[in-house]
Amino acid sequence: MGGGPSIIRRPSVEKSNTELTTALRANFLVSQQAAASSTSNGASTTPSKLSYQAWTAREDSTLYIPTLDFAHSGLAEERSQYDITVKLFYLPGVPSSRRCAQTREAIDLVLRELHVPSIDLLIVSFPGFSFDADDEEDDALSEPDGEVDGIPEDGSGSESGVGAEDIDTMIETWRSLEKLHDEGIISRLGVSEFGTARLARFLGKTRIRPSVDQINVRDCCVVPKPLILYAKQEKIELLTHNDCTNILPRGTLRELLGSGEKGVGVLAGPSGEGEGLRGDVEPQWVVKYTAVVKDRGVVENKGYFAVAELGE
Repeated sequence: MGGGPSIIRRPSVEKSNTELTTALRANFLVSQQAAASSTSNGASTTPSKLSYQAWTAREDSTLYIPTLDFAHSGLAEERSQYDITVKLFYLPGVPSSRRCAQTREAIDLVLRELHVPSIDLLIVSFPGFSFDADDEEDDALSEPDGEVDGIPEDGSGSESGVGAEDIDTMIETWRSLEKLHDEGIISRLGVSEFGTARLARFLGKTRIRPSVDQINVRDCCVVPKPLILYAKQEKIELLTHNDCTNILPRGTLRELLGSGEKGVGVLAGPSGEGEGLRGDVEPQWVVKYTAVVKDRGVVENKGYFAVAELGE
């Protein structure tokens, strides 16, 4: 029905960084309680006193928190009954050269969790910038020197952020996504937080174009007209979201895994106290997945995976 893109607004729910940390805490607690129940032998063992080794699993140099069990995961109906969307957050401070391996690892975890061979849509979130509706409107009112058809040559504009990546770096990452598309693992690709200027520069360098642009329209409910018109011209679907670009800051992860009141004791305290692991933890990436039953529009399965590295 109809030609051109639609603009789909997601329900106004809690931001995904709050949703992520809440989900992690709940998952940790359930795993601790299950481990405490199976090891107590009738004795009273509270999750807070349980060693992290009782509810986590180590495989070579990787520690799974909590232990992963894919045997009881999956979907209730056939794969064809679902729309499966995955959003992968590349985090600040992580070299872009790691993203090819990170992307495959993230998608593999989702496929194993849902027991499916492919996903319908992968949206990637690059670090360092966010969509700015005010800048988008400003760009539409002026055509400064150095523009091609109203688009700045450096690909900036319509997005705010310090230390944002250049288009060529993003394209290097995009090549790995195109390979996954070629392999039939991903049906459609999408980007996040791209305004008109960045999107225009990006499209010209892709082999497989993004079919979705997901933007966070902060403090308003209006998608800027220049972006609507450009997306319609390029047949790109516009979606809105509540996600944070830096979905898992280092301090938040340290608090979750630490030995403090709100932590689960996987990491030792600031002075090295406790049995937890010692070192600095650095978040690497976060992936969010959602499986929606097509004919009912019901979310049947939703969750996150997050990966971090422990340094000296």
